Amino acid sequence: MSGFRIKKAGEKDTGLILNFIKKLAEYEKLENEVTATGDLLKENLFGERPVAECLLAYYENKPVGFAIYFFNFSTFLAKPGLYLEDLFVLPEYRGKGFGKAMLVHLAKIAVEKDCGRFEWAVLDWNEPALKFYESLGAVKLDDWIIHRVTGKALHQLANEKVTIK
Repeated sequence: MSGFRIKKAGEKDTGLILNFIKKLAEYEKLENEVTATGDLLKENLFGERPVAECLLAYYENKPVGFAIYFFNFSTFLAKPGLYLEDLFVLPEYRGKGFGKAMLVHLAKIAVEKDCGRFEWAVLDWNEPALKFYESLGAVKLDDWIIHRVTGKALHQLANEKVTIK
């Protein structure tokens, strides 16, 4: 793909990453959920103990997309897995193969790291994404339900007193 490249993000890209996160939240109608800041991104992506990594996609030297991912672990496979937290391509650049190129790039990273799987979640209303991922051979896991504890509920759980009987 002439004029297209993917690069690993660095600390100097923090503002761009935050901008992509806000655009993704707008697309997903979740703007009110974004509490990310440049300082938090710097600490968690580029600090002493990074917990995730970011790729940036450029077309003709213009930033057109990003992907944030991290490694988890499968106890059944006894191998790492690559989890794609977010992938976003600007609307005006969709349908050109950039998203697929980023997924291929991530799959190569997963293979290089000997991962047993490559996973991500998709909002149930995002039909274009669901169809796209299915066309790549991704399998929808209907038998798993994601659970999440955040905010006040997370703090309450962390402070629970447990009695072992």
